Amino acid sequence: MEEFRRSYSRLCQESGAEPQEAVLQQLHQLPRGRLDLATQSLTVDTCRALGTLLQTEALLRELVLSDCMLSEEGATLLLQGLCTNPVVRLLDLKGNNLQAAGAEALGKLLRQNKSIQSLTLEWNHLGAWEDAFASFCGGLSANGALQQLDLRNNQISHKGAEELALALKGNASLQQLDLRWNNIGLLGGRALVNCLPSNRTLWRLDLAGNNVPGDVLRAVGTEQAMDHNQDRHATFRESQARTHVLSKEVRHLREEKSKQFLDLMETIDKQREEMARGSRASAARVGQLQEALNERQSIINALKAKLQMTEAALALSEQKAQDLRELLAAAEQEQLSQSQKQAKERRLEQQEAAERESKLLRDLSAANEKNLSLRNQVDELERKVKSQQEQLFLTRQELTNTSAELKIRAVQAEERLDMEKRRSRQSLEDAENLRLKEVEHMTRHLEESERAMQERVQRLEATRLSLEEELSRVKAAALSQRSQAEEELIKARSQAHREEQHLAHLEDKLRLLTLARDEAQGTCLLQQQKVVEAQARAGQLSLQVDGLQRRLEELQQELSSKDQEKVAEVNRVRVELQEQNGRLQAELTAQEALREKVAALERQLKVLARDHREALRDRESENASLREKLRLREVEIARVRDEEAQRASLLQSAVLAYVQGTPPRALSPQK
Repeated sequence: MEEFRRSYSRLCQESGAEPQEAVLQQLHQLPRGRLDLATQSLTVDTCRALGTLLQTEALLRELVLSDCMLSEEGATLLLQGLCTNPVVRLLDLKGNNLQAAGAEALGKLLRQNKSIQSLTLEWNHLGAWEDAFASFCGGLSANGALQQLDLRNNQISHKGAEELALALKGNASLQQLDLRWNNIGLLGGRALVNCLPSNRTLWRLDLAGNNVPGDVLRAVGTEQAMDHNQDRHATFRESQARTHVLSKEVRHLREEKSKQFLDLMETIDKQREEMARGSRASAARVGQLQEALNERQSIINALKAKLQMTEAALALSEQKAQDLRELLAAAEQEQLSQSQKQAKERRLEQQEAAERESKLLRDLSAANEKNLSLRNQVDELERKVKSQQEQLFLTRQELTNTSAELKIRAVQAEERLDMEKRRSRQSLEDAENLRLKEVEHMTRHLEESERAMQERVQRLEATRLSLEEELSRVKAAALSQRSQAEEELIKARSQAHREEQHLAHLEDKLRLLTLARDEAQGTCLLQQQKVVEAQARAGQLSLQVDGLQRRLEELQQELSSKDQEKVAEVNRVRVELQEQNGRLQAELTAQEALREKVAALERQLKVLARDHREALRDRESENASLREKLRLREVEIARVRDEEAQRASLLQSAVLAYVQGTPPRALSPQK
């Protein structure tokens, strides 16, 4: 509907008028298939645009224009647009004050339009102008689609009722007519009552509020023609429903049969193509199959010999794997001995470091004792300054000698530490060289093993190729047997084709019966007066249709039984092919066993290589941990050496400061 809204705006702008906002809002909010402009005051320009759009609109089913205050010109423009509309089913023009021009436009609409089924004209003035209303009734007489007409409150007089009666005699589609609250009177009511026997479709007529006598109203209510029309309408609807259901079932059956036939033809074409290919291949390979049968025993013997050779090669590979395990155990033992040796060396180094540390501690304690003795001597010198001034030079000399001795000892300790470092580095380098040699030896050995295994895999691959050639020959033999099975399948398909021809003959009979049923329905429409006889005939036709349906079910059962027989034959052929495939699978299993053995050897080799790599990684991690420990020990030794050097320098600086900083005049006996 958005396209409808845009077109309405464009047409209004082309005509030089502004589109109505209320109409645009309703067009934006309206549901699909329904245009409701009730209570909207529509201008002439809006009616002109809507009439132009309604000429070609194919989605609108219901049009509600009640209480829109349409002018004569606007109503005429709208109804002219609806004359050529093929899809509108409901039109509501309630309360628009339609007069002479509107009545004439409605008559023209009813003559030309073939789609409107419900027309509401309540609260208008169509009956006030007799000539215009006569034109409206003429259009109603010529219309063949309208089923419901509402003419309440339209000022229809007895003459207008007479015109309506004439229109009802010629109309063959109107079913409901509402004439309440008009001015029909006695004459108009009698005219309508007299026209009812001539009308075969009208089954409801409302005349309340028209000044019609009660006997006329009762005559309308008890009119047998309307009852017959109502019964006829119900019968017609029922027959239409049954016809629709039967036609749907017949169409469904035809579609199913056509689908089955097409599937069967496609299957037959595919099987024919497969048979043609199989026949060409079998013609080309008959000689090869004969030679293959003659050479099969020799090939089996060759395969046995190859199998024995393969088993011998497997035994050799197992022996090589055992040798590799022994080498790996020897390498692990050697690695263990190296680790024990390195542990012993580390313990010796730790003992030497502990001894050096204890020696340094003893030297430090001796230095501390000397320091204490020097302090005692200083105290004695303070008490006996004058008496021991001569010994001051000797004390200074002794202190100088002590500091020189401490320096010499520190230098010797550093030299010993350097020697220990060089010796530990040399031992590590020797161990690393030895490990590299072992790794190189194991790598060469593994490369030789891999080359041997690759040669063995190549030999097994050649064996596999020969076995595949043998398998192709056996498959050719299976194809020949399959061609025989396909010939039998062709026979079964020809029989199914004959059954299909028989089914087509039955379908022709069903089509003839359907045509006969259609002719009977036409006769029923022509003889609507004999309703009872038509119902009996319709019952007979329904019985015939039931019989035909049962016949169709029997034919379907027969076809299903044929299909089951065909499926059983195909299953038998499949079983034979499966047996042949089983024999081929047995030979393939032997090949798979050989492949599994080769794969097992490859996995063992991979496991050995992985274990060797893990052992190498463990050894490298141990070496890294030893290097880290050695580095930490060196850092500890350097720290101790720095601390000793700091202590010695502090002691020396304290003694020198004490000796050099005490002037002779400051040392008095009183102090």
